[in-house]
Amino acid sequence: MSRLRLSLAALLLAGTAASAQQTDLTIALQLEPPHLDPTSAAAGAIDSVLYSNVFEGLTRFAEDGSVQPGLAERWEISGEGTLYTFHLRPGVTFHDGTAMDAEDVKFTLDRARADDSQNAQKALFAGISEVRVVDPQTVEVQLAAPDGGFLFNMAWGDAVIVAPESIEGIKQAPVGTGPFRFDAWVQGDRIELVRNPDYWGTAPALERATFRFISDPTAAFSAMMAQDIDAFAGFPAPENLPMFDADPRFQVLVGSTEGETILAMNNREAPFTDPRVREAVAHAIDRQAIIDGAMFGLGTPIGTHFAPHNPDYTDLTSLSAHDPERARALLAEAGLADGFSTTLKLPPPSYARRGGEIVAAQLRAVGIETEITTLEWAQWLEEVFRAGDFGLTVISHTEPMDINIYARPDYYFGYDSAEFRALIDELTATTDPAARSDLLRRAQERIAQDYVNAYLFQLAFPTVADARLRGLWTNMPTQATDLTQVRWTE
Repeated sequence: MSRLRLSLAALLLAGTAASAQQTDLTIALQLEPPHLDPTSAAAGAIDSVLYSNVFEGLTRFAEDGSVQPGLAERWEISGEGTLYTFHLRPGVTFHDGTAMDAEDVKFTLDRARADDSQNAQKALFAGISEVRVVDPQTVEVQLAAPDGGFLFNMAWGDAVIVAPESIEGIKQAPVGTGPFRFDAWVQGDRIELVRNPDYWGTAPALERATFRFISDPTAAFSAMMAQDIDAFAGFPAPENLPMFDADPRFQVLVGSTEGETILAMNNREAPFTDPRVREAVAHAIDRQAIIDGAMFGLGTPIGTHFAPHNPDYTDLTSLSAHDPERARALLAEAGLADGFSTTLKLPPPSYARRGGEIVAAQLRAVGIETEITTLEWAQWLEEVFRAGDFGLTVISHTEPMDINIYARPDYYFGYDSAEFRALIDELTATTDPAARSDLLRRAQERIAQDYVNAYLFQLAFPTVADARLRGLWTNMPTQATDLTQVRWTE
């Protein structure tokens, strides 16, 4: 009898150990990537799957937003601040078994800054004048002028290191250096990653990770509640969060993001070429009503394109306070007393679809009629981002500290200001922290005073997960679902 009890106890202990050692994860996201090359598309959904998991850069973002060593274990900067010497980690290989060395770094950076580059953040590399291979483990990057943000720029998903041997197939079968290898992509459903047994760093606890794509908020709720998925990063139905919070099976993490959610205006297209019209649009918007109605209170009002958690943030919401009477008066001054009609193109995320309906009603109240078109992500990238075929759109810019996009006249919203470009040029050449803070404040003020776009709110990032999971990022300093520290506990 005692022997039977011992056997049963051993079985129970073995079962508990097996449960504690779960090594697979199914995590859902709302947006599916259009393809799998982070170095040739603007879609943050690519980084959401691949950043730090499959691909790595010379530097990387930690969850707190700090820049940490990546494939470069250390570097030196010349006295004048224009020569960066990167020392690469030894023994790093790509997932196809080829060595990652200085030639790959040179290939990556030269490809990103080439005249025919398709990199969505080509401006990150514009200051590079030459990339030189010193030896297989050492590469020199020569800048044309000092750049106080260069190491920060190299941590972006657009700057991950790729190899010439695998570049042709990268959009469908990505080959990186990260702790997970790409395994399969069932388009419209899931992407599967497996642990890289030859990873240069600490091996992740997970052996397999499946990213599922569930765009519909109702379906997201059902899948999570049924535990068909283990976690949902960026859960798209904030109204359901209290139910998960009250259920001991789950945990709810609510963090901050770099996602400035804006009502973008086409500054190239009349009547938005008139700053009075842009200001009228900004005053027609009630930010808090959008946050409450579309996001169920999750979000921080913003008055410029800058994250409130950044110490250099300036609160400029008063410049575009909700004031419908002022909006109507500005339209009359611009010769549009009877209002006007325009397009409002909305991508899939809930903040855009739900928020866009509220925006349309607020604009209608001051005489601006909108024709709403809902677009899938690939359509939005093609029509709005690349072709500039829109009047208005709602979008969240999740790239880290990306106010410099306003210095690019060819960017999709078409802001063209020599004064702003001069500010950004000065910021790039400045390394003194106090001077950089002053320039960032002035840059925030300039775009707010020019009413380039209507600034809505900083996107919160809710994650719903199995209560036993640990290591998921709460905050999103860049668009990523970093699985390197994720593990199961009991």
